[in-house]
Amino acid sequence: MFVSSRAFVYYLFSFSGYTTRGSSMAHKKRLGVFVSGSGTNLQAMIDADIESAEIVLVFSNNPEAYALERARKHDIPIEVISHKGYAAREEYEQDIIKAIGPYKVDYIALAGFMRILSPLFVSAYKNKILNVHPALLPSFPGVHAARQALEYGVKYTGVTVHFVDEGVDTGPIILQSVVEIDDDDTEDTLLQKIHQVEHRLYPQAIGLISDGKVEIRGKRVIKKS
Repeated sequence: MFVSSRAFVYYLFSFSGYTTRGSSMAHKKRLGVFVSGSGTNLQAMIDADIESAEIVLVFSNNPEAYALERARKHDIPIEVISHKGYAAREEYEQDIIKAIGPYKVDYIALAGFMRILSPLFVSAYKNKILNVHPALLPSFPGVHAARQALEYGVKYTGVTVHFVDEGVDTGPIILQSVVEIDDDDTEDTLLQKIHQVEHRLYPQAIGLISDGKVEIRGKRVIKKS
């Protein structure tokens, strides 16, 4: 198993306010990133260089995902298990749990992972799975959120980073950011604006969590003082 030497370097900072580079933790949280496609959010996490978290694994259900090439360029270990050929989702997820077990991840970030996780997997990593959604939840859950926003005629949509629970886009919300919808926006142009916000907000949320600066209280995620 590959582990970057950065994982063993201790950081001590004096800071006011939150930044992704301001960790006072003695060790980094171990992050696994689940991908299925191009991996632009993965790249944003890599580029953010979050001081309190280290990506120790990239997992994919798609052996052709370009995100895997991004991981290879940065010497991040990869695991690939195609979902094809499995009769049951739970059987597939049991094999995922076995494959990622040796990496001892503290958190899992879903970054364009095109599989809905079953309660079996969610319970195995309860309150440890993060996802980013291209809308201001609870509005426009599920697929084609930008299209839903345009069809509904709202003037603002946005980005939500949330914990994953047994529902679809129903977990406790960590961070949200607003995106204005212009009159001439198409689904493509709106998605471009949303993705720009995702690339900023997702690393920020990971930093908050890995710094230990938030806690879950029921359906709410509270920033610690």
